[in-house]
This record gives sequence, structure tokens and C-alpha cells, in this order.
Amino acid sequence: MHEPGGRARAAGIAAGVLADAVFGDPRQGHPVALFGGGAAALERYTYRDDRFTGALHAGVLLAAVTATGVLVERAGGRSALREAGAVAAATFVAAGGTSLCRTGDQMAALLSSGDVVGARQLLPSLCGRDPSVLDAAGLTRAALESIAENTSDAQVGPLLWAAVGGTPAVLAYRAANTLDAMIGHRSPRYARFGWAAAKIDDLANLAAARLTGLCVAVCAPLVGGSPAAAVRAWRRDASKHPSPNAGVAEASFAGALGVRLGGPTQYAHELEIRPTLGDGRVPQVADLTRAVRLSRAVQLLAAALLVGVSAACRSGRRASPRC
Repeated sequence: MHEPGGRARAAGIAAGVLADAVFGDPRQGHPVALFGGGAAALERYTYRDDRFTGALHAGVLLAAVTATGVLVERAGGRSALREAGAVAAATFVAAGGTSLCRTGDQMAALLSSGDVVGARQLLPSLCGRDPSVLDAAGLTRAALESIAENTSDAQVGPLLWAAVGGTPAVLAYRAANTLDAMIGHRSPRYARFGWAAAKIDDLANLAAARLTGLCVAVCAPLVGGSPAAAVRAWRRDASKHPSPNAGVAEASFAGALGVRLGGPTQYAHELEIRPTLGDGRVPQVADLTRAVRLSRAVQLLAAALLVGVSAACRSGRRASPRC
């Protein structure tokens, strides 16, 4: 059986990143949205208020996506060009860093002009919080925290899984992340049914979040920040966050930007009192703009690292080194 070559995979990741940078997320017919629609349709038949059924629901969907990725990869045969094309397409589908930063810039522009109503309307494009209860300061913090978390979830995670497992892995990762966003929260309906989806997403993002934290520390000087402050906030505060991964991204961003994140966080289903991350000032709109710049830098650094690692690692019995 043919195994993916490192150079083809690296070329595919690079092409997928470039496509995302140029085009961003498609406005209509996005495969992730189509998957979400299919998952919601299946849920109408599978839903039960228990963990086992939720795990079965998630397992069936993830197995179907992974199998699709395997079939796509095998369809390329031994052609390095087709293999690279499959990885590029999957990476483009899964990556969302460009749209994330564009939305962050739009949010900063609205807040800078005092358009709180417009910012409230845009916030659901970034996160699932209830915008109706947020003033300008709350919208700024919500957007900044979402930029930090989704730098890992929407860009570093897909690139990492593309480097590790090619087309099947990156598609499965994006499916897991989408399921978590749909059913992985603690609402009365999904506290049990979505438990497995949330845990799978936590496991899938463990390495990506920590790679994000390292990249944030390296890139901190580009936005006038301190690598030491990013690492210090990560080590001191990340474990306080209810998410083992979002805490890493948000704390490292807070330290790098010299701001303080966390506090009361209102979702549609509940109010969470989040711990304080970082020990700086309350974030201003200018800090949101810096966060977007930092996210872009982190995405670029992570892409360069993972493309380089993929190119250096080759599969096959006679290949050396093996990764």
C-alpha cells in the first residue's frame, strides 16, 4: 500500500494555507457547513439524553469523515501531485485562519467607530456568547478571547493534523471541532449527549494548543509584547480555565499583549465566571487589533514549522529519517 510522502504532504499543506490566505472561507456551500447540516439531520434520529448515545453519534460521524478522507487519499494512487492536491484541498476546507482574522479586523473597525449594534450582530461569527448583554468593553474581550482560542482551533490544529496524518486526519479533526461547537457545550440538552464530542475535541487539540502557546511567545515582540510574559501567564493561569486547551491560547495571548482576560462570560444557556488570565490592563480596541496581528504571525510561523517538519519526514520502509 502506498504511504504519503513527506514532500507531497508538505506541498499540499503549503498550497492549502495559500488558498485559505487568498480566498478565505467560501460564503456558500462550505463543506464544513454541509457536514454540520448532516450532523444536525442525524441528530434528529439519534438524540438521547445520555453519554453512550452521544458517543455513538459522534463516532459514526467521525468514522464516516475519516473513511471519506482515506478514500480520497487512496484515489490519488502513487501520484505525488494528486496526493499533494488532496492534502491541499483538505487543508483549505479545514483551515479558517484568514476568515478569523478578517472578522477580527471587522469587529475592531466597528468598535472603533462606536457601532456597538453592528459589533453585536457580528459577534456570533466569532463565538457563541450572548451579544445582547455585552457593551463595547465586553464585546472587545469576547472577540479577543475568540481570536486567541480559534488561532489554535481554526488554523494551528488543522495544519498540525494535516502534517501528522494527511487528508483523513485533517478532515477528521475539522469534523471533531465542528461537532464540539454544535453539541459539546454544557447546555441542558447537550450536557450528556455532547460529552463525548467535547472530550474528543479536547484530545484532538492538546498538542495544537501548546504549539500555539509556543508560537505566541516567539511572536510576542512583533506586537510589542514579551515572550517571558506570554510564558508566565501560560504557566500561571492556563490551568484555571475550564478548557485544557483554550486556557493555553488565551493565557499566552493575554501575557503577550499585556492585557487581562476572563471574568463573567454569558452564553445562551448559562453564565460562566471565568478565571482571570494575565495581569495587565482591561483590553481596549487597539489590543484587539494587536491580537489579530499576533494571530496572523502565529499562523504563519506554525505553517512554516509544520511544512518544514512534513518535508523533512518521509514515510516508507526505505525512507530516512522516519517520522
